[in-house]
Order: sequence, then C-alpha cells, then structure tokens
Amino acid sequence: MSAVQPATAPPLALPLRLNLSVMMFLQFGVWGAWFVVFFPYLRGLNFTGEQAGALIGNMALGAIFSTIFAGYIADRLLASEKLMAVCHLAGAGLLYLIAQTQDPGQYWTLFALTFVYALLYNPTLVLANSITFEHVPDGQRDFPGIRVLGTLGWIAAGFSIDALFAGDGKTAAGSNGPLLLAAGLSAVLGVYSFFLPHTPPKGEVKGIPFVRALALFKDFSFAAFFIVSLAITVVLAFYYTVTSDFLEKQCGVKNIGSTMLIGQVCETVFLPLLPLFLVRFGMKWVLALGMFCWGLRYFLFANAGPEGMGFALAIAGVALHGFCFDFFFAAGFIHCDNKAPKDIRASAQALFSFLTYGVGMWLGSLICGMMVDKYTDPATKAVNWSEFWMVPSIGVIVCLGVFLLVFRDRSGRIVEPVSEPAAVPPGA
Repeated sequence: MSAVQPATAPPLALPLRLNLSVMMFLQFGVWGAWFVVFFPYLRGLNFTGEQAGALIGNMALGAIFSTIFAGYIADRLLASEKLMAVCHLAGAGLLYLIAQTQDPGQYWTLFALTFVYALLYNPTLVLANSITFEHVPDGQRDFPGIRVLGTLGWIAAGFSIDALFAGDGKTAAGSNGPLLLAAGLSAVLGVYSFFLPHTPPKGEVKGIPFVRALALFKDFSFAAFFIVSLAITVVLAFYYTVTSDFLEKQCGVKNIGSTMLIGQVCETVFLPLLPLFLVRFGMKWVLALGMFCWGLRYFLFANAGPEGMGFALAIAGVALHGFCFDFFFAAGFIHCDNKAPKDIRASAQALFSFLTYGVGMWLGSLICGMMVDKYTDPATKAVNWSEFWMVPSIGVIVCLGVFLLVFRDRSGRIVEPVSEPAAVPPGA
C-alpha cells in the first residue's frame, strides 16, 4: 500500500486575496501616517521630551491592556470584522481630537486621548491577523503575501505625508496633517471592515480563551519562543524610538522619513519569500536568522558615521529591517497560528501581541530613554552612539544563543492537557 500523501491546500481565491490585502494596506497605512512623525511633532509644539516619550509609549500601554480582551471578545462574543469596524470608526474620531489638542498645557487631556486610542487600535492588529488566518487555505503559504500589503500601506502613508504636508523648508512633523490623514484612513477602514469576510466568534469554547492561551506556556519550547520574543521586542523599541534622532545627529541624514522607508521597502521584498524560507530551513532557523539580523543591525549602527563606509553601514542597518521583521515577527505570528488550538487562535495571537507590541515595546521605550541619558555627555549633550548601540547588539546575540539551545519546533498543534489549566475543574 502506498503511503498517504498530505493533502494540498487549495489556492487562495483572488477576490478573497484582494479583500484581505486592502484591509492590511489600510491597517498599517493608518499607523504609518502619524506614528513616525508624532515625537518631533510634539517637540515642535513645545512638549518636553519626557512628555513626548510618555505619549508615544501609550501605544505600547494600549497593547498591554487591550489585546488580550480583544482576543477574548473575538473568540467568544462578537464577529471579528464588526469589532474591527467599531475600533477604527471610534479611533478616527479620537485621532481628529488628538490633532486639535496642541497646547502643552493640555498634556493630560492629550495623554488620555492617546491612551484610549491605543486601546482601540492595538486590538485591530490582532484582529487583522486572525481574520486572515481564519479564511486563507494555508496560513504559512498565504499570510506573507497578504501581510506585505500592510508594509506597502505604511510606505504609501510615509510618502503621502511628505508630499502633502512638507515643503518650504518644513517637514511633515511640523503639521497636524498626518494625524488628520490617519483619521481619514481609519474612518475608511472602519466602513470597509463591514465588507470583510464574516468571522464569527467560536461560541462556547472549553474554558476561558485567555487562560487557555496562557496554558500554552506549559509547552517548554513554546514558552521559550514567547520569552525570547519579549526580549527581542525590548530592543525593537530602540529602533523606533531613537533611530531618527541617531540618523540625523550621527549620520547627517536630512530626509529622515524617506530614509527609514528603505527598511519597509526591503520588507516588501522579503516577506513574499518567507514561505520559501520556512519550507527550506524550517521555523527554528528562520526565527534564528531574524534574531541574528537584529544584532547585526545594531552592530552596524554602532560603527556608522556621516560619510563613506560609516554612512553605508547606517543605510545597511536600516535596510535590514526587512529581515528583522519578516523573519522574526511575521514568522512568529505564523508559529502562533500553527501551534494554538483552533478555537483560541485569536487569543493566542493576542497573547503574542501583548508580550511583544505591548510589554516588550513599553519596557524597551523606558530602557532606551534611560540609556540615552546614560550615554549622553552632560557638557556637549552629544550621545555616544557607538557604545549605546553595542548594548542591544550584544543582548540580541545572547538571546539568540539561548533560543538555539532550548527551542524545538515539534510538528502539530499544542493540544490537551496543556489547553486546559489543571486548576479548572472538568466542565467549567
């Protein structure tokens, strides 16, 4: 008798691909339209550095407090596409209010507005992923080709704000236009969400999805993956927080926004290739490659300068974003979908976002700020960028070594008994 061959997933239908791709394009277009210029925008309004940092950090705090509950709602109570619509429509109104709040004396009002917005936006990152994984025939094969449209949305938003709001010697950060553009895109996506594939909650699943997602930590290898992901995201925050300042002060870059988009362009190149790497090398080595690129990026930054080879190293470090993000975070979402029981997929995705975009980014922002102070010369106010960047570079390499020692990519999903914690009695 011949061996049974594994079933091949059917091809992804073009209408479904287009529908989900537009969702991803708008999802990250909203974020990219305002986030990268928000810090200098606030500083231009005379908010202090500490205030601006705290307002930026609210995006991570929002991920900490909201993504798990969004996963619970999507798994148990409300269709995912309807929850997407509510979050983005309400978010559009909040972005408009944020754009109108420009007085440093209104700091606490702006703090509240940005925090509530973060509570609404962060769950949509989880929902966009879970909707995609729910409807595509093969998540490992189909997700990267859809997710890459999110990167294109970020790129399009970056070029749009330069084209619309920069000029006459001013940058886009000198206007509230990016916030208003983000509000408009959020409203469009809110309406569009009603036309996404219907993704109903799973109903009465066994146990509480959030608790069951935490129970996945009983699998040692999966727990190691989550803990390393948390550590890597701490150093990810360094890139988003200070790279623009580093490129300007250390490397003499003037067009910061366009220069940093080099990373997103490279991301669009490598993300569609991710399935090929996963098939050829397996999940463990793809994740390891992504981690190595984080360490290499910061090593290049530590040796960067304003001209010649030093400048080339800085640009190469920015370009490595394609490998860093695609081969660790995009692959990480696929790993979660591959391992989590089907009825708690959204909560597992939310848990991954909670630890990375939430706790990791928040801790990273705090640590990064303290390190900038540590490596700043009190007399000249200049940062010793070489020593600064070597710290996260070494940290990543240490994490990579731990990951290679403890991670095992076993086939199949994580199933009972880890899906139900022992403290919950049968039938609860």
